[in-house]
Amino acid sequence: MTMLNSLFAKNALLPDGWAKNVRLNWDASGDLTAVQTDAIPQAHEMQHEFVLPGMINLHSHAFQRAMAGMSEIAGDGPDSFWTWRDLMYRYALHITPPQMQAIAAQLYSECLRHGYTAVCEFHYLHRAPDGSFYPDMAETAKQVIAAASRTGIGMSMLPVLYSHADFKDQPLRVDQRRFSTDVEQILQLVQQLESSRSGQLEVGVAPHSLRAANLTQIRELVAALPAGRPIHIHIAEQQREVDACLAATGKRPVELLLETGLVDQRWCLVHATHLSKHEVAGIAASGAVAGICTTTEGNLGDGFFDLPAYIAKHGRFGIGSDSHVSQSPIEELRWLEYGQRLRLQGRNIAQIAGQRRVGDFLWQACLQGGAQASGRQLGQLAIGKRADILVLDEQHPNLQDVAAAELLNSWIFSGNDNLVREVFVGGQQVVQGGRHVDQERIQSAYVSCMRELRKL
Repeated sequence: MTMLNSLFAKNALLPDGWAKNVRLNWDASGDLTAVQTDAIPQAHEMQHEFVLPGMINLHSHAFQRAMAGMSEIAGDGPDSFWTWRDLMYRYALHITPPQMQAIAAQLYSECLRHGYTAVCEFHYLHRAPDGSFYPDMAETAKQVIAAASRTGIGMSMLPVLYSHADFKDQPLRVDQRRFSTDVEQILQLVQQLESSRSGQLEVGVAPHSLRAANLTQIRELVAALPAGRPIHIHIAEQQREVDACLAATGKRPVELLLETGLVDQRWCLVHATHLSKHEVAGIAASGAVAGICTTTEGNLGDGFFDLPAYIAKHGRFGIGSDSHVSQSPIEELRWLEYGQRLRLQGRNIAQIAGQRRVGDFLWQACLQGGAQASGRQLGQLAIGKRADILVLDEQHPNLQDVAAAELLNSWIFSGNDNLVREVFVGGQQVVQGGRHVDQERIQSAYVSCMRELRKL
């Protein structure tokens, strides 16, 4: 990885919009120290046409990258999220810690090449295949963190509390044994990872869902968590989950969680697909982030997030690649908008007064929501934020003679080529000429890993 300390952009996306002739400077720790507009390029400086902040991937299960594309075979009966989940459980039982690092490194290198510069890792594969902890309780989390360090992506590590198979504290199934944790164990994991925290790594927690962690546990976990740490949870992803919650508690999942009074800006409610209008308003009012994972939600048949109603309530949201059937923020954003167009039979849905360009609204909103969900200083080319920077390929035909004001619409809604040319994370160049700087070795390890797994 190459470490520089400055970059010159003819056009840079700043918090207030596009600016011309911008020089960005950062320090040795990777934080931006100066953002100078109307700067004069120096003779030695390379000038980049289009520069913008890297996107935050707010929801990832890294190990699932290894099974992407393998579940698209119909069974004898109707297929659903729940039949896919059974397959995922079987797959998860075989992955070793070194394989976990190889898979995660491949995933993160792909995410970086497509424009994600940070990831929130919702990590629940804690135990060995027999259900026991490894001698180092944080072994698997450390392997995933090592993959992030190796590739250069920033991370929010979220050890997952996973104690029950369903509502009413039903015991875990045998095929869920690698996920099993209680509150004390999650807090131990957080403590073991404390020394790893840095500008590149934050550590929060994730109650898996209201199915897998009850409200007593969630209250205990949140009360013991250090201040300001991110808290993520799966919620209301499937209608069956909503129905089961109503049967068990008399309340809908988001309604039940909001009534605890715990939900605030630290929280990311992942999926939140099936909401009443009161729940839409409640999430927005809480200041939490809705984590929308369009490609996974489409792949699993989850349903549509009610984006227009949520935007109308000034709700905060971001995107994640979740099961990694796609590693592209462009595809995620495109289908977030297209899904709404199909659902509503209209066009240009994601926009607000003052920002009618759909691409600009989506990119900026997801930068803000993703940064908040990560608990890190991200999402803006501004002093004090991380130097997480994308340089687009100005030579690509889709960007020829395109004004900066039209760039995001052109990028998001035109073609399938990857237009990301250079990527810097914390000031380190991790993608050069569209390739990850360690791409060959990462791919070789991944191919070897997959050969082993496909023998099973």
